[in-house]
Amino acid sequence: QVRLIESGGGLVQAGGSLRLSCLASGHIFYVMAWFRQGPGKEREFIASISRSTITTYYADSVKGRFAISRDNAKNTVDLQMNSLKPEDTAVYYCAAHNEGSLYSQDSYDYWGQGTQVTVSS
Repeated sequence: QVRLIESGGGLVQAGGSLRLSCLASGHIFYVMAWFRQGPGKEREFIASISRSTITTYYADSVKGRFAISRDNAKNTVDLQMNSLKPEDTAVYYCAAHNEGSLYSQDSYDYWGQGTQVTVSS
């Protein structure tokens, strides 16, 4: 059974940092990614990384502040979030797939339950 399990969310002040982690069980995916859905907003792409870790993509809104990394031996993908802003407040989802776009939601077949990140001003 394939499962994606996120951890690491929480409450942080603006300017602070958090690290999210996602464990994939049951399968090694070609692409793993993070998406988020803020209050009253649609779910949006944040970052993705290929199995080789050579290819990464970031949304413009998080470039220079967030970093995605992957440990294939542990089958985990992390999202280091720095210089957090109140507008980063959202439920963050881990997602994965084996074929398709690195940034289009439609390509992702597997999703975690999400972890809440709240950034206070």
